[in-house]
Amino acid sequence: MECRVLSIQSHVVRGYVGNKSASFPLQVLGFEVDSINSVQFSNHTGYAHWKGQVLTADELHVLYEGIKLNNVNHYDYVLTGYTRDTSFLEMVVDIVQELKRANPNLVYVCDPVLGDHGSMYVPENLHPVYKNKVVPVADIITPNQFEAELLTGKNISTEKDAIEVMDLLHKMGPDTVVITSSDLPSRLGDRFLVSVGSQRIVKPDGTRTTQRIRIEVPKVDAVFVGTGDLFAAMLLAWTHHYPTDLKMACEKTFSVMHHVIQRTISYAHEMAGPGRRPNPAQLELRMVQSKADIEDPAIWVWGVDHPR
Repeated sequence: MECRVLSIQSHVVRGYVGNKSASFPLQVLGFEVDSINSVQFSNHTGYAHWKGQVLTADELHVLYEGIKLNNVNHYDYVLTGYTRDTSFLEMVVDIVQELKRANPNLVYVCDPVLGDHGSMYVPENLHPVYKNKVVPVADIITPNQFEAELLTGKNISTEKDAIEVMDLLHKMGPDTVVITSSDLPSRLGDRFLVSVGSQRIVKPDGTRTTQRIRIEVPKVDAVFVGTGDLFAAMLLAWTHHYPTDLKMACEKTFSVMHHVIQRTISYAHEMAGPGRRPNPAQLELRMVQSKADIEDPAIWVWGVDHPR
């Protein structure tokens, strides 16, 4: 059966970020993707120069109304990422709520982009909108540690803290929470990052259970743009295929990330030459070249079931 995603994210002419990071991998995995571009830029803002336009909340509403008037506003998933505008974010919530009334089984996958490493890189007035309006209508969220702490008001310094934070996020709305990166110590040494996840599942007999997982992810000594957007898209895809097995969905998702990033690093260093630091253009994700890995990733990252 056809599966259709409405993806409301940024667009770049050159490179991979936002919808450019999400659409191709989802299409490769068999999803129909309808894209609304929240911005249209020449390239991502990590370059020395960039130009472009920003979509307003009213313009988003007009685009959605066009879809609705033609009676083609039927979706299985909504996917959103980075935005800097509160009215735009509130319009997204209105659209998600309307789509959920039409299809109560619709799944909203949200990357609540607020900041990282202790500081926000969006305006502070987005925080209460995410906390009070966006997260409550989301089904799957992919915060990093800083974002999870900000949304719950609780710090994470131990695994127990992480579980408590994920439970608080569950209480806010989402059944699936993946904290994509954390400062928790890895059992494999300091060359690994720890990611943790939690999924609430209703069993066939009506009882509820919660699956907890922990994943050790190899660290990479480079800064990439668009990886968070790719991660959220792949988690959407693999939770669709494994709706009650978060461990498998995350192993597939993180393994896709591993293959794409390793291919990108190799290419970037080859282009930059010995001893030279790759530039933003050379570090654009090697997405098309990773098509086979996106479709069928060899598992490179293993999760463990976490004690409840």
